[in-house]
Amino acid sequence: MIHRPVLTADADRNRRVLQETLDTGAAGKLELPPGRHPIAGGLRVPTGWTIRGSEVTGANGGVPGTWLVSSGSTGQPVLHVLGSDVSVSDLGLCPSPADPGEHGGDRGTAITVGEYLYAESPQWQARIDVRRVHVSRPADRGANCVAVMGAVRDVTLHDLTVRGGCTGVAVHWGAVGADVSSIVGPTYHPHGLSVTDLRVRDAIEGFYLSSVHDVRVSGACLRDVEMGFRLLPGDNTDRFVAVPDIGARIDIADVCVRWTGPRYAVRVAGWGRSEVDGEVTVLRYADTVIRDCRLAGTGRADAWSPIVVERAAGVQLRGIRVDTATDDCCALGARA
Repeated sequence: MIHRPVLTADADRNRRVLQETLDTGAAGKLELPPGRHPIAGGLRVPTGWTIRGSEVTGANGGVPGTWLVSSGSTGQPVLHVLGSDVSVSDLGLCPSPADPGEHGGDRGTAITVGEYLYAESPQWQARIDVRRVHVSRPADRGANCVAVMGAVRDVTLHDLTVRGGCTGVAVHWGAVGADVSSIVGPTYHPHGLSVTDLRVRDAIEGFYLSSVHDVRVSGACLRDVEMGFRLLPGDNTDRFVAVPDIGARIDIADVCVRWTGPRYAVRVAGWGRSEVDGEVTVLRYADTVIRDCRLAGTGRADAWSPIVVERAAGVQLRGIRVDTATDDCCALGARA
């Protein structure tokens, strides 16, 4: 069934109408009208739903005609995808200001797929498609913009434009536990993820991948960011789950970074220190490559390096170009 709700200037009413539609119990299509629509908080998106705004003007970074502007104060994502077979497209999202803290990467976002901490073992979410989405939070760097976390697989992120925020796209393992220091396992590691045509500007970081496998990032322009991207093992690496694939088959290619931070444009790390007991473990990467990337800029600290590699055996670096100039790093980012 196709739903075309009438939205008004009443943020509380808009959220109620949209959430009641999504909670009908039957999968469907939610087609949102053009314009900027306030909503008082975020929306939970269950299995089987398609959410689509009006047609985007222009290809590859074109501006959506439909925007959801959150005024919530609870730290909910504007869209929290909690089921499988979900599609989000042709939409602009303005999250409300948020500062969820170091371990709140799935909170306060424009879109979160999955969760970081679970009360009990979850079902895997699969077949999530997000494309032609803009996120705007230029004055707010306290929260991430798009988060893919925990028990999620087979996710496509295509043609995303992010302005502001902490991390443009944060991809992180999840776990069963009340908080990060009391994880009991198992842990869940995103995989089957494809990120293409990503544009991030004026954020702290373009993207990071933490304790994942079978991930492809291709074609990203990260402009005026403090850090370009990080490849990380996760602070518990693979201690709580017997999955030999973690850290395998990761391909990061054709990424340009114009960075302004103090220490590095790219960090690749293989070691992690557990928040549970302080134990340091090392993740062995396999079939993982970072290739054909351009890094433009210089650090501001006494010691800086465009690329920092820390105990990351198994990660290949190919075709990395480093410039100290700070001109535009590629045409892909010209519209970001």
